[in-house]
Amino acid sequence: MELFENQNHMFPADYAAIMQRIRNINPLKYSSTRNYINGAVTYLSPYISRGIISTRFVLGEVLKKGYNPADIEKFIQELAWRDYWQQIWITKGNAINKDLKTEQKPIANRDIPKVIINSNTGIIAIDEAIKAFYDTGYLHNHVRMYIAAISCNMAHCHWKMPAKWMYYHLLDADWASNALSWQWVAGTYSNKKYVANQENINKYCFTKQKGTFLDIPYEGFKAYQSPKVLQESIKLELKTPLPNVKPIHVDQTIPTCLYNFYNLDPNWKKDISANRILLLEPSHFKSYPVSQKSIDFIVQFSELNIDNIQVYVGEFSELISDFKHKNIYYKEHPLNAHYEGHEEPRESLCNVQGDYTSFFSFWKNCKKQLKY
Repeated sequence: MELFENQNHMFPADYAAIMQRIRNINPLKYSSTRNYINGAVTYLSPYISRGIISTRFVLGEVLKKGYNPADIEKFIQELAWRDYWQQIWITKGNAINKDLKTEQKPIANRDIPKVIINSNTGIIAIDEAIKAFYDTGYLHNHVRMYIAAISCNMAHCHWKMPAKWMYYHLLDADWASNALSWQWVAGTYSNKKYVANQENINKYCFTKQKGTFLDIPYEGFKAYQSPKVLQESIKLELKTPLPNVKPIHVDQTIPTCLYNFYNLDPNWKKDISANRILLLEPSHFKSYPVSQKSIDFIVQFSELNIDNIQVYVGEFSELISDFKHKNIYYKEHPLNAHYEGHEEPRESLCNVQGDYTSFFSFWKNCKKQLKY
């Protein structure tokens, strides 16, 4: 399929190219085409997930072009969804790693369908998307939902292993957005399970395929039996290929700004003299493994855009022990609870916090702050 491109073209590491991508956003076209595989999506998700830019910053840049917020509400809502998932992670913590509201049923195993891993489901749009995914680190959101529906609701795999597989390969890997979206599809964080048939896939992926295991009317899902092609599963062992350990230097007379997988903001405290350290903790990546492409992406971006950045492969406690340095600044994140020093807030679309039972109750409060 010509819809898929190579990684370097899709996600450049140069900050100026990212800014140009933001300037090119057409939020009206986004709203009307986003569900199609060639829709006018922003391709900003890796930069938002890595903390390079924020949802608030993106909206601010778009509004500078004179759009009426009421006319681009769908675009704004999609930014808000990212912050909503973060709030669930903040309030629920590690509970998001388990079925959050309702137990997933039925479950055949806690693995992942072999045909998903090998991109040979027999559904052309899905298989081509997975092949491109391995090359680019990108999946269209609709395709993510299709894959999750097949894995959870047709193959009856528990959502967590397939979600970890997807997170592993995604350049925009965000555990809250990823895990909770999988739970939404599997029905553990929603009122019903998400399913899609071949007609839906053909519509949004521009295929004309027939005769697949999804070529049924929607009422056929009520008595759906898992097809033979989905019954073989694989238990994955995902490991993060961290860089080799190299010595770093810490100047004790100046503060340290700590960057990590979720904070690569090149403008953060840019005007002060500081040690700038990209902390890659083995314990973090053991719990939340990512691919070589993801590691290469964050290291390349950091070295290209953050002056004098040094990469430290080790635990936060080891960093403190090695350098006896405590004047440390870092940004808040659910996985940073063990950090010590000066915690600073992340920037979000709205200052709406707390445990909201639904996105739209969260959105209602966001919209009040946006005042439109």
